[in-house]
Amino acid sequence: MESGAGKHWTEEEVKALLSVWSEKNIRKQLHGTLRNKGIFIYIAKRLQELGVCRDWKQCRAKYKNLKYEYRTVKYAHNSGDVTKTMKFFHDLDSILRYEPVTQLTAEENGRCSATETQLNTSPTTDSTQGEISVSLEDDEDAPEDPLLFMSHVRPIQLEMPGDTGEEDSVSNMSEDLQVADTKKVSDSEILEDERDFANSIPAAQEATQIKKETIDIDDDSISTTSEDRSCTPIAKRIVETDNHIHLEETQNHFKVITVNDTGAGKHWSDNEVRALINIWSDEKIQQMLEGATRNKEIFEEIARRLMKRGIDRDWKQCRTKYKNLKYEYRALQKEYEHLGNPRRKMRFYDEVDCILRRQPLGPSSWGCESSSLLSVSVRDATGNTGSFGIKRKTWNDEVSPVPLKKSASENTILDFQKLLTERVHTVTEGKKLLLERLCKQEEMQDLSRTQLYADPAAIQQVPAPAAAAMAPAASDLKLGKKVNEGKTKEVYELPDIPGCVLMQSKDQITAGNAARKDRMEGKAAISNTTTSCVFQLLQEAGIKTAFVRKQSDTAFIAAHCEMIPIEWVCRRIATGSFLKRNPGVKEGYKFYPPKIEMFYKDDANNDPQWSEEQLIEAKFCFAGLTIGQTEVDIMARSTQAIFEILEKSWQPQNCTLVDLKIEFGVNILTKEIVLADVIDNDSWRLWPSGDRSQQKDKQSYRDLKEVTPEALQMVKRNFEWVAERVELLLKTKSQGRVVVLMGSPSDLSHCEKIKKACATFGIPCELRVTSAHKGPDETLRIKAEYEGDGIPTVFVAVAGRSNGLGPVMSGNTAYPVVNCPPLSADWGAQDVWSSLRLPSGLGCPTTLSPEGAAQFAAQIFGLNNHLVWAKLRSNMLNTWISLKQADKKLRECTL
Repeated sequence: MESGAGKHWTEEEVKALLSVWSEKNIRKQLHGTLRNKGIFIYIAKRLQELGVCRDWKQCRAKYKNLKYEYRTVKYAHNSGDVTKTMKFFHDLDSILRYEPVTQLTAEENGRCSATETQLNTSPTTDSTQGEISVSLEDDEDAPEDPLLFMSHVRPIQLEMPGDTGEEDSVSNMSEDLQVADTKKVSDSEILEDERDFANSIPAAQEATQIKKETIDIDDDSISTTSEDRSCTPIAKRIVETDNHIHLEETQNHFKVITVNDTGAGKHWSDNEVRALINIWSDEKIQQMLEGATRNKEIFEEIARRLMKRGIDRDWKQCRTKYKNLKYEYRALQKEYEHLGNPRRKMRFYDEVDCILRRQPLGPSSWGCESSSLLSVSVRDATGNTGSFGIKRKTWNDEVSPVPLKKSASENTILDFQKLLTERVHTVTEGKKLLLERLCKQEEMQDLSRTQLYADPAAIQQVPAPAAAAMAPAASDLKLGKKVNEGKTKEVYELPDIPGCVLMQSKDQITAGNAARKDRMEGKAAISNTTTSCVFQLLQEAGIKTAFVRKQSDTAFIAAHCEMIPIEWVCRRIATGSFLKRNPGVKEGYKFYPPKIEMFYKDDANNDPQWSEEQLIEAKFCFAGLTIGQTEVDIMARSTQAIFEILEKSWQPQNCTLVDLKIEFGVNILTKEIVLADVIDNDSWRLWPSGDRSQQKDKQSYRDLKEVTPEALQMVKRNFEWVAERVELLLKTKSQGRVVVLMGSPSDLSHCEKIKKACATFGIPCELRVTSAHKGPDETLRIKAEYEGDGIPTVFVAVAGRSNGLGPVMSGNTAYPVVNCPPLSADWGAQDVWSSLRLPSGLGCPTTLSPEGAAQFAAQIFGLNNHLVWAKLRSNMLNTWISLKQADKKLRECTL
């Protein structure tokens, strides 16, 4: 989003911003100032005079996004790609084309600092000794281009006592870039902080430290462009005559824009970065990160996984480190010709390269670990023997002579060399063991990913050798002949996976049976993401689909089906073609229950509407299954259930699902009807806040009077908006749990059935033993324990004979309580009355089935949890289908 309020900038608002921005004094202030909150407050005030209500943060975010988009297009033009364009490019070009890339003068630096908070200083303490960091206020404007960024940076070096050269969270890539653009100072040495040693200074010298401040980023205000533009931390040290810098001079010497790696100022160790990359390589995490703008919940999940591995990092720290790794990698890619081998300039380059290229993270990706361990050993050796300075002469990693300070003793040098030799020998011996361990870890990860993303039903349908072959990457997947090609996708056979096909999307958008057809770059990836998320949601709920797994950015694997040439449409609100076919019905009329229609797929006749009778009389037969009354009823009932599940899932996003179009096919292996084809932004109407004017679906393309590049960009933004939010359908903010209280351990088997049934709905369940008769105080203490943490809870009381547990709990808690007594054959008829006849004022229902108790709890949680509700709705559908098919088999046997 480009504003904190969640409202997109209209064309008139952007024009107003550009008119203010184009003023000479505004451009001059923006170009020469880093801390620019005051400038954007002034711009916001000017916009208010023009009738545009935006605060300064919104203005600054839009200003940055426009600059970034302009530079991207400009770079493409300079590279020969004139097809890339953007709205308002010429306006921005007139503003930015003459903007020079120069270094700020001391006078400008002073003026920039006058209106902002001064850099904080703190005395040296044990916890911060040896750390050098810089401050970045939230209202600073960091240039996005690496070269422009360097032009705003003055080198600064601070000698710190006890500095052992602890590894920074970023590689020396950023520093080397700055060295290339900074004039060499005669009195100073530019020292590198990775694989090098820090100069030692007398411990009695007083060190100057600059307090590290984190960037407080509003997660909701992060745009897609900001996801990849995080500036890497840069810290430089200059040596003056007395190895000191006075605090008053820091603002003139120390003007660095950075994104801190952590909120606490603690650097990421190698093991922490490896763990982060390991989690990042998870295909599910990558899918969620693709195109996501509101990604707080994703990084909270990453932080939770790190915590399980003993690494304490919050979500902001994880997100910042993720951005820094991506920025370093992409900056190295751009500078590849100048820098040579990028692997020598960035730690973990191969691992990040594998992830961003969507290749398996195999043992070869960790091949640089020996050098990483070597650098660790060097730093350890430095910490044990003192500090030495090494100046890098070339870009390679060859061992260079070590110029030692005159004050270092020869004994210390010899000790250091001996220790270094021992460490290198240790690293060499441990390399083989390290690679073997990483190979085993990767094999376990591949196995778990295959189990997680492969559809169990599909795997059962495919022979064992083929199921094992379902793991190859997109580059290794062998394609067979083209089975079918439609307007927006192609279908290929997969020889390595019998019974499956590859659904490949196209960068094409159509309307009116291809009467209007345009190429929209990136649509294939957007549609594939949307379809994969929707099918995953339905599959996890229990709906039978052809979807197997997402294979690449633009393709997914599906079970091979013979498609039934009927489009099933389910409508909640009357709009579109329904109004033309039913004159007199006003737009907005709501159908209860949803209205089901079907259309025969015939482009030559504009897909005529069919009735159930026409479909039955057509006597279609696909994969050996004849389409009769039972099959038509199953498809109609499934269409309604699928619509209701998706409708319920969009409600937490404050979006109204107006209607939905789906298709079914017959699985060639199982001979059963399954949901097939795709469900993307072409398949529905989606109105945010129920407002048709805000529609985000393909209708925005159908309504275009003229297709222009600007109009297509608007349509693409709508599709991206949907793709970003459809990933949220797979998650819920609602929490809930079931706590089963058993009066005796002898009831454990009964309680285990309840727990197992809860797991089918995705509801956590805990088992406790307590007796309301023998220990009422303990029973009430357990009750208070679960009431105190604020998590919604349903209590299930399991007590035979005289049930006092359920009534006591019901009389002392406002949480729902349900009785599920384990009745015996001898006294069950008498014991059940203690659960049925309760004192007045108690509401404690009783169910005898363990599965019924779990379903009762699921219905409570389903009121606020769309994932639980979807499973309940799917269970209803599958029960109905099984009865329908059983009736058909019975009638066939009778006949």
